[in-house]
Amino acid sequence: MALPKNVITLNLLVCALLASQLAQADEPWTNPDWADSAWYIGGGAGRTKATIDKDTLTRSLMDNGASNVTFRTSERDTAYKLFLGKQMNKYFAIEGGYYDLGKFGFDATTTPPGAISGEVGFRGFNLDLVGQLPLSERFSLLGRIGANYTRADAHFTGNRLYAVTNPNPSEKKLNPKVGLGLEYKFTEALALRGEAERYRVNDAVGNRGDVDFYSISLVYKLGKPAYKQPVSYIAPPTPAPVMEPAPPPVVRNVPPPPRPQPVSEKVTFSAEALFDFDKSIVKPAGKQALDDLLNKLQGMNTEVMITVGHTDSIGSDDYNQKLSIRRAEAVKAYLITKGIDASRVYTEGKGETQPIADNNTSEGRAKNRRVTVEVVGSRP
Repeated sequence: MALPKNVITLNLLVCALLASQLAQADEPWTNPDWADSAWYIGGGAGRTKATIDKDTLTRSLMDNGASNVTFRTSERDTAYKLFLGKQMNKYFAIEGGYYDLGKFGFDATTTPPGAISGEVGFRGFNLDLVGQLPLSERFSLLGRIGANYTRADAHFTGNRLYAVTNPNPSEKKLNPKVGLGLEYKFTEALALRGEAERYRVNDAVGNRGDVDFYSISLVYKLGKPAYKQPVSYIAPPTPAPVMEPAPPPVVRNVPPPPRPQPVSEKVTFSAEALFDFDKSIVKPAGKQALDDLLNKLQGMNTEVMITVGHTDSIGSDDYNQKLSIRRAEAVKAYLITKGIDASRVYTEGKGETQPIADNNTSEGRAKNRRVTVEVVGSRP
């Protein structure tokens, strides 16, 4: 069966979007607050399945003189949907959309000789509450419950039309719908969904049933903040000594004001204190620890802050390197939200290359999973 032109166009747009976003798949995830409140758009396509109510049609034909009825049905078709949603928080979203569930039909032959054919199509709008249960940084379970406002358009032909009261009936009804699925995030902005949904519908001739829609969809969150590649900190060169002329005679013996004293402070945080296991989103207890550090820095003229992520030796070198960068970037992102100038905060990821304890023991690995924050500045 050939796909509709609108479905083909949607697939081409989806492929272009997927290619552009996969190029960013290795970027650190440093915008959880944005991702948990963003608007998003999406589209999907798949297959639908409906059940033709043969019993009701058989009774109608036999009540009108048929002694035997044979059916051939078409209960599957291609379908698509387009949707717009608003993420309310990490766990819930409101989503509305348009869908076309396809067309389903039957051919019936009777004895005495006769025939009737019918076809019904369903399309309409939905509004759902979508629940999301994160299983990891990328995978989430989905569940949805909502309502669908569906228009059913039917068409009947044949010499047994007296079995139906209207050869071209149409009906609009509001009914419930539910669904389950799984979502995989390629990036903070782009995700892939696989879902199974059930639409309760009316078929325009007095029958009520269900259409099951199995789909694959792409979801794109709008307005993602631009990502800046982390810049390694390079210490400024030591200035050459400057010979100052002798001060003029001082009339009064007034001591000069004290010069600001250079200060360098370095604090080490346990990764478990800042993050959940294998995650790079600063948890509430970690934010409190960083707030305590900022309180201690009150009054300091901060010149440079350097956040450095470290891991233990469990996992591949490449994975640990990326995890250490993501965690350093997450600490930087939180410091910026507290008023620190982004141009003064630098990040580094050391992976598992700089252990401070033995990685062969659980106590040693816990010490190696850390993030250090070094502050360079001066105090008056």
